[in-house]
Amino acid sequence: MKKAVQLAAVTAITALALAACGDAPDDSETTTAGGSAAPASDFKACMVSDAGGFDDKSFNESGFNGLNAAKDELGIQVATQESQSESDFAPNIDNLVTEGCNVIVTVGYLLGTATGDAAAANPDVDFAIVDSTAADADGAPIELDNVKPLSFDTAQAAYLAGYVAAGMSKTGTVATFGGVAIPSVSIFMDGFVDGVAKYNEDNGAAVKVLGWDKASQNGSFTGDFEDQSKGQQLTQTFIDQGADIIMPVAGPVGAGALAAARDNEGVSVIWVDSDGALVNPEYADIILTSVMKEIGAAVEDAITTAEAGDFSSEPYVGTLENGGVDLAPFHDFEEQVPQELKDQLDKIREEIISGEIVVESPSSP
Repeated sequence: MKKAVQLAAVTAITALALAACGDAPDDSETTTAGGSAAPASDFKACMVSDAGGFDDKSFNESGFNGLNAAKDELGIQVATQESQSESDFAPNIDNLVTEGCNVIVTVGYLLGTATGDAAAANPDVDFAIVDSTAADADGAPIELDNVKPLSFDTAQAAYLAGYVAAGMSKTGTVATFGGVAIPSVSIFMDGFVDGVAKYNEDNGAAVKVLGWDKASQNGSFTGDFEDQSKGQQLTQTFIDQGADIIMPVAGPVGAGALAAARDNEGVSVIWVDSDGALVNPEYADIILTSVMKEIGAAVEDAITTAEAGDFSSEPYVGTLENGGVDLAPFHDFEEQVPQELKDQLDKIREEIISGEIVVESPSSP
């Protein structure tokens, strides 16, 4: 978690650097290591974003921070391609292959097929993919010697988030929604629902969850990771139904949830992927906590091992035990969360790590 907090501090600088660069073909952007000093290494690490862009204050930005951390630590060259839509994925990866990238990190489940196609066609290039594996034309997972999956069992941390949401709700109703109905989104929602259920069981409560039915794997989605107005409208619908704590799993669309919460006194939000109170400081007073994925650290490690000649296609899975996922600090809510609830969370965390509590999701890595 410490690394994620440190990396968040460079977000504004890296985003400005990206914006300053000219447009590449297909409205993508390319960024190379800047500054007057030449890179210390000829090794080139590259990255392709999902459609949310590198300034999404979520998973794309976390990956981008990991790329830049590797650049600063290793003195390597970097290049990026920012996707505007799914049609950009394959051309963006191909552009980076043409640029001579040694390792290419693709960020997001939706890039699975494009990553699989490019890796199969370019066996001398190493790939890492966040939140997915390489996939075939039908979207089925495939294993390739030059593709390393970087996955996260976020259901574990979301379980803690559901527990604390239930414990902090004044109305007895909380909610969650997703951007797109894909496994890397629904896994958060599964853990959240189960955490609320655990709180109810432990405390004789009856807190209900809007937006997700784990048993049927059906719930509320905005349909994309870009339209913040959809997130605001859906959040307002939940608020009108009595929800006072909402967890959007929708990248930039989550900003719409923050806007709706700001307009309704007593409503708070649980952010995902990064520490929301740090990347959205203007909303820190309404962000209860965040379900964090240490994407930046995983990306930096994958690049570091590739640069050292030790690339491995063995999948990485972030858990509570190895620090790959976690619940962020309560920040502005630190004094509001009762110590008894904090103690319960600590106990549950240890029981998940020990295996006494098994957090299950159809989308778990």
